[in-house]
Amino acid sequence: MQKPKLSFWQIWNLSFGFLGIQFGFALQNANASRILQNFGADVHELSWFWLVAPITGLVVQPIIGHYSDRTWNGLGRRKPYFLAGALLAAAALTLLPNANVLAGFLPVLLIGAGMLMIMDASFNVAMEPFRALVADMLPDEQRTMGFSVQTFLIGLGAVAGSWLPYILANWLGFDKPGAEGGVADNVIISFYVGAAVLLGAILVTIVSTKEYPPQEYKQYFPETEGEEDAGFAQIFKDFVNMPAKMKQLGGIQFLSWFALFGMWVFTTPAIAQHIYGLDVHDAHSETYNKAADWVGVIFGVYNAISAVYALLLPAIAKATSRKFTHAVSLAAGGLGLLSFFIIDNPDWLLLPMIGVGMAWASILAMPYAMLAGSIPAGKMGVYMGIFNFFIVIPQIVNGLIGGPMVKYVYGERAIFALVIAGISMLLAALLTLRLRDGEEAVRTV
Repeated sequence: MQKPKLSFWQIWNLSFGFLGIQFGFALQNANASRILQNFGADVHELSWFWLVAPITGLVVQPIIGHYSDRTWNGLGRRKPYFLAGALLAAAALTLLPNANVLAGFLPVLLIGAGMLMIMDASFNVAMEPFRALVADMLPDEQRTMGFSVQTFLIGLGAVAGSWLPYILANWLGFDKPGAEGGVADNVIISFYVGAAVLLGAILVTIVSTKEYPPQEYKQYFPETEGEEDAGFAQIFKDFVNMPAKMKQLGGIQFLSWFALFGMWVFTTPAIAQHIYGLDVHDAHSETYNKAADWVGVIFGVYNAISAVYALLLPAIAKATSRKFTHAVSLAAGGLGLLSFFIIDNPDWLLLPMIGVGMAWASILAMPYAMLAGSIPAGKMGVYMGIFNFFIVIPQIVNGLIGGPMVKYVYGERAIFALVIAGISMLLAALLTLRLRDGEEAVRTV
């Protein structure tokens, strides 16, 4: 039985919660490194603190996906999970920049790392059920459109989250630097706003979207009959029996997310050193805060580009193919990251963000659009969680080796971490072109 098509605004409301998730996620990406440096972390230690996020995701997402496939209550199947994730993430957003207040109980860096872990675990609880919800509700011919609208909203939320600290400091006067061991006022206020936006956006989807109840769901997915009784051990069986297309996309995802993790962790210290000429240990000066705020601006630019580019992805994929679209987008991102090394004026950093934005939009949409049609409907949640392995494992690898390489190989020059990120994304583009021809039997948008 064919699922009914949804209108554009139904698809919009279905994905609107992602705007809030990405608002908070963008605040984390652009500001977690500066907060940790404010609390006393050295540049080569940053990737180790960021490790808590992907390790948490490695454990959390398959479990959440598995149980969301088998849940039904008054809220629905997926909605209980992303509501719980939103509440926990909002709490962590509020507490992270204030971790120094709890310094009397534990070392402030340990508290900060703990808040980062809770925040990312909560984003994971919310995020994968959201992706599964899109696949649940949309027929195959609307899935590229669904993931593209989702990516547009992700970009919109990320622009606002990335730019907010800069706007508060430069337009609204909240420019007081944090004291030694503390965080600047504009960052603290931004995290409070992020918590409110996250909860509000999630509630829009919860109120406006009705999931298919169990009996109707089984009419669209008769193959799910009996799946509710599968135990926790089924996750490991599903991993072993993952679809061939997921394995093909795994290497591409690994290289893409290895690059993204390096960019998120090291862009602030790289720009502070390479362009603003600061010492590697300078994390409290006015110039450092200026450099860190500018990182938020350029991150907002790549997210703005991704929001616009996401709306073009269905047409580009229809005219060419999903595979070709993803390869070109990744190549643009790789070239953008490599160009950081030759730029000496911070204003020019806006230009490579065009390529990074193209890559980010495609990474958030095209692999899922290519994958969704090959996943058994009754295992949509767990397989979306398992697919996340190819996102978190490269981040763990980069987290383990990235910091030591910055210190011992690059002489504490973080700019070279961005060079490696660019190379990794270019390799992902080449691997995408090598996907087997049969991976897109239906080129639907």
